[in-house]
Amino acid sequence: MKRQLIGMACGVMAALALLTGCSHAPAEPSHDRTVSPAASAGQAEAPQSSKTAIAEQVKTDLEDRLSPDEQRFGSGTGSPCSTSSAVMFTAKCASAAEAAGADASFALEQIERHEGFATLRSVAEKLRTAVTRYQHLGCADHPTGAATRHACLEPAGLIAQGFPDLRGGANLGLRGA
Repeated sequence: MKRQLIGMACGVMAALALLTGCSHAPAEPSHDRTVSPAASAGQAEAPQSSKTAIAEQVKTDLEDRLSPDEQRFGSGTGSPCSTSSAVMFTAKCASAAEAAGADASFALEQIERHEGFATLRSVAEKLRTAVTRYQHLGCADHPTGAATRHACLEPAGLIAQGFPDLRGGANLGLRGA
């Protein structure tokens, strides 16, 4: 019975040593430690928190531009560039396109020196390309040719959705995408 108790006591002590990280080595004074586990975790979080701060700043700055433009021009089916809009082939859509293109350029400037933001970068580049194509095709000048009118549909649709897509890209930037 005595042997069983000694064996159990040894087993408990060994388990406690494993759980608490004790070893047979002499304990080190706490002032000899170079980095505590808490400090180590804080250092690991610092780069992540700075990335988050950058993403939040980009989102805030972009939102400050997007909201007034979206309120002025609308988006989606409420945009003058919506493919179902009667004014898609007019200066109203051209003005919305200019604003969306400027916001896309602004977004690209904001993320230019930062890693990440893949979605925002992709959306902004596609939007700028759509604006350029819309302008190049002369879509705002009431084109009469069926081929030109048809070619205007894709860039106009991207422009109509531009403000929400830029916002979505900025939101995904907060998640690291």
